[in-house]
Amino acid sequence: MNSMSMGVDQHKQLVGVKTTDGRGLTPEESALRCAERIVSVSDSAPEAIRAQAHAFQKQVEAVVLDTLRNAVQSDRTTVYNALMDAGERDLAELIRRL
Repeated sequence: MNSMSMGVDQHKQLVGVKTTDGRGLTPEESALRCAERIVSVSDSAPEAIRAQAHAFQKQVEAVVLDTLRNAVQSDRTTVYNALMDAGERDLAELIRRL
């Protein structure tokens, strides 16, 4: 009989849940979660490999954070313009100041 192994550590946490209280996730929190999902390394990997993977994870986190911040600003611009088009100038100005 053939046997196949996926190489997944049975003790590694594959699913996690993070919650907030009264707010959504910040771009920083989202970027960290994203980078942790993109880049992972086994605890049993040699120290040099682990260090390299963690350094790369920080670089990925920085790129994702910059992209998320740009996305948030772009969405606010879209909402601002939609409110202005709808004649809601005061509400649009509140959104712009966020």
